[in-house]
Amino acid sequence: MKSKLKYKAIQLRKDGMSYSEIGELVHVSKASLSLWLRDIPLTSQQKERLVQKRLQFANKGAQLRKQKRIQNTKAIVNKTKQDIGKMNLRELLLIGISLYWAEGAKQKETNVSQKVAFSNSDAPMIKIFLLWLDTICNVSLQKVKLELYIHESADIKKAIDYWRDKLKVDQSTYIATRLKKHSISSNRKNAGESYHGLMRVTVPKSTNLNRKILGWVQGIIEAWGVV
Repeated sequence: MKSKLKYKAIQLRKDGMSYSEIGELVHVSKASLSLWLRDIPLTSQQKERLVQKRLQFANKGAQLRKQKRIQNTKAIVNKTKQDIGKMNLRELLLIGISLYWAEGAKQKETNVSQKVAFSNSDAPMIKIFLLWLDTICNVSLQKVKLELYIHESADIKKAIDYWRDKLKVDQSTYIATRLKKHSISSNRKNAGESYHGLMRVTVPKSTNLNRKILGWVQGIIEAWGVV
């Protein structure tokens, strides 16, 4: 019986089949297959086929792992977002302060008249900041200046339409465009369909508001004893 299995395995190998393919038809151990088939030569075409098959198998495995990571991410996000629940105005106050502390334009010794300016490429973050300005600081959308910073090689109109849609602003709301020079040698990652530029929100005549935000930040620092 074993000699028949060996003969069958050899014939299958001569046909260019891989060890795993042969193992599905000849039910013996991998060690036996390796011993029987190690000296069986393959043509260049057969070798190429096996290489391509290994690549396909590797790509399939990578796609399955990626899909599993995506599903795992969705499961975690769907579970943890429930931890937030409803939020009150004080929480919104602290969120806005933290956002500005991280991404906003700060007053410096060399520029003590810096107005409020906040920049980011993440649309939900910009929306939260605008909500914070309106709800906490009494600065409505009509009182702010919107500027889109984007590379000149990008689809400008598409980017503006994207931001109008995300921020829920109509055509009457002016969005200034600031073009960045495109460098052919650039290896920047912010390109392609997902690139919509960076939105800058500026509040005119807001020097005192910036100072007020600075005071809030200092209050957080002192409250947690990290002076």
